[in-house]
Amino acid sequence: MTSTTRPAAADVPRAAPFDEALRAAIRARGLSLERLHARLADRGIRVSLASLSNWQRGRCRPERSHSLHAVRALEQILGVPEDSLVSRLGPPRPRGRWVRHVPGALPYREVCPVHASVDRLLEQIDGPCDGRLEWLSCHERFRVGPDRREVGVHTRLVLRALADGVDRHVALHYNELGLLPELRGTAYCRAGRTRTDRPDGVTAVELLFERPLERGETTVVEYEFGYGEHAPLTTFYRRWFRFPAHDYLLQVQFDAAALPARCYRDWQPNVSTEPTDLQELRLTGWHTAHLADVDIRPGVHGVRWEWD
Repeated sequence: MTSTTRPAAADVPRAAPFDEALRAAIRARGLSLERLHARLADRGIRVSLASLSNWQRGRCRPERSHSLHAVRALEQILGVPEDSLVSRLGPPRPRGRWVRHVPGALPYREVCPVHASVDRLLEQIDGPCDGRLEWLSCHERFRVGPDRREVGVHTRLVLRALADGVDRHVALHYNELGLLPELRGTAYCRAGRTRTDRPDGVTAVELLFERPLERGETTVVEYEFGYGEHAPLTTFYRRWFRFPAHDYLLQVQFDAAALPARCYRDWQPNVSTEPTDLQELRLTGWHTAHLADVDIRPGVHGVRWEWD
């Protein structure tokens, strides 16, 4: 008979990062992420399955107080020494200079399940004008095809410069299945650099304004991401808002051959919490459901639907 010993977090080299130690502890304990999620819930700690998955894969790390509390509970659940996971996190990542000057602003790690990927792509585009554009309006139309797959999403933004010299906006698209869309077109701007992370399903496109804006000046940009033959199945569309916005309109257009049974508006204050249904939405005779609101607070706003 032979036996093997699975490594625990304490057995991982001291210099190993948090995600490696967490994976080792999970393997040693033999628990699935679903069981960890349930064990945390039993303690009154709400952490999404997506967050647990991203933590162990190194896509993001826990930094908020609620998340750190969850990590300390994980140490107990996984049977590893106290602080053996928390001590590997290091100091919080610094926030951008402009983010600190926007009341209520959130960093990407609060609204994006793959913020590490987003940060890498933005760095490759030499750092966009983070926090120097005020979102006056965001109107989107998300289309679903007869096969229940995403056709595309068209976005129209009205932006106002908070400083002189702002000359671009970076549009992001994320698909959790890792399927990358095409940029099908732009209006009132032109596409610059495009960067992608296929494993994480993130696309970043630089949208260049006609000229640099003066402080207080407004501009309008439109762009559309779309899929062809290999489109993902879809049951929701959500928009990340890092900064407050004046108004948001999201229309979800369904094909007449594939109408959902129910639609809901949902909301997350951050990605460490599960989406909450705010209201059920009626499907119109034009096969659309929509949310429309003003004074949008930072967080994740969207619509989800059920097929059966």
